[in-house]
Amino acid sequence: MSATETILRVEHLNKTFSGRGQQVRAVQDVSLAVRRGESVGIVGESGCGKSTLARLIMGLEVADAGTIEIEGALVSASRRRLRAEARRVQMIFQDPHTSLNPRMTIGAAITEAPLVAKLIARSEREASARAALESVGLHPELAGSRPHALSGGQRQRVAIARALSLQPRLVLADEAVSALDVSMQAQILNLLRRLRAEHDLTILFISHQLGAVAQLCDRVLVMYRGSIVEQGPVRDVFETPTHAYTRELLRAQPGGGPQTLVEAPPAP
Repeated sequence: MSATETILRVEHLNKTFSGRGQQVRAVQDVSLAVRRGESVGIVGESGCGKSTLARLIMGLEVADAGTIEIEGALVSASRRRLRAEARRVQMIFQDPHTSLNPRMTIGAAITEAPLVAKLIARSEREASARAALESVGLHPELAGSRPHALSGGQRQRVAIARALSLQPRLVLADEAVSALDVSMQAQILNLLRRLRAEHDLTILFISHQLGAVAQLCDRVLVMYRGSIVEQGPVRDVFETPTHAYTRELLRAQPGGGPQTLVEAPPAP
């Protein structure tokens, strides 16, 4: 495959929610493309539509209009994703505590989906779980533990291992570090950076934390009221923003301005 192959293409996507006599246009005429091996950030304040966009791409919500293409195959925005299609895209959620079944062991949670998808045999389940845990920096003995016994950072590593167990072409990380403390955020960002290099991963990283985006992403898309108002290489957008909303986001960031963000060294 070409290094510039487009893994994800979204064209003119729209989603409106109705309730209590009101309509909220969560996603408005959004188009974007993500190339193989890229890490692309989507930023904006809460309620700007970035998480709704992620759920539409995942098939967790159905779009009102528009198209989604995954690896060149057109996926209808009006129906749920087929199992084979869903495997191509996996999501890392903000709170792994709620996304992990408390009654399942960590090993079972990681290997359940690849077993159903026949990527592994039942006899390979234990070895696969242990290898997956090691790949995200966890002790393989944790395979027999349950989610409540793990710290928040450990659970997020398990969530990453589970997402990668289906060998996806695209990983969507929706506020994947925002619930963690600063030290743990740095560790998870470094882990994602390493896994991206090792597995040739393509990452769509959704966050309100511009510093995290600056550390992980090549390009950034800025969403405001359901629309993409600015996009480009991270350094260009953060150093010389052209939209007033982007400038407002940058001014609101703690710890300094855009120069601080793009020149910050990788977290330890």
